[in-house]
Amino acid sequence: MRLLAIDASTEACSAALLLGGESIGRYEEPAGGQAERFLALIAEVLAEAGVRAASLDAIVAGIGPGAFTGVRVSVSVAQGLAFGAGLPVVPVSTLEALAWPRVGQGPVLACLDARMAEVYWGCYRADAKRGVVATFAPCVGPIESVRPQGVPPRRGVGRGFSAYPTLGAAAAVEVDARDARALPDALQIASLGALRFAAGEALDPAALAPLYLRDKVALTELERARR
Repeated sequence: MRLLAIDASTEACSAALLLGGESIGRYEEPAGGQAERFLALIAEVLAEAGVRAASLDAIVAGIGPGAFTGVRVSVSVAQGLAFGAGLPVVPVSTLEALAWPRVGQGPVLACLDARMAEVYWGCYRADAKRGVVATFAPCVGPIESVRPQGVPPRRGVGRGFSAYPTLGAAAAVEVDARDARALPDALQIASLGALRFAAGEALDPAALAPLYLRDKVALTELERARR
């Protein structure tokens, strides 16, 4: 299986190639020019492996949630690569990618900073076929709204926890310092994408859709004052 995974949904941008049992990855948190660095990282991993996009089986795309512009860039670049190379796409959410390395130890609460005093969050458990499945669908809201239902998650992961330090205790999950700073990485997205590609979840690139969770990207002055 030969897959290219890409993501620019958050402060980080990353690209990874999965070539059989081998992987090549790049990850950066650029201070500026994220779109340019994102494209450069994709070119770097392809050049290092000496492969062309047309020789791959699929593009795995990080689809959000995250920053509005970053999600849009991530999805549009994935579509452009897939259309250009005649490949299908496999969508993976940023919250799924965060949870994936940790669900082997039990259910996980994944959170990312959504700005405006809110977080993107969802709960996930391990699944043999898809890697992870949601036990609480991803949503956005103030930290007071983070109340997992059903089987309670044991661990928390994602930069939402460092943005709002009281969140871990409020949600009754354990969060270590490294996990509290975590952002999604294309290597995680690639491994989840491989499972889903094998399960027949690849899409025509025209069907790839961003996962924004929120339509509004800024507060008015009155709304800020009320908060």
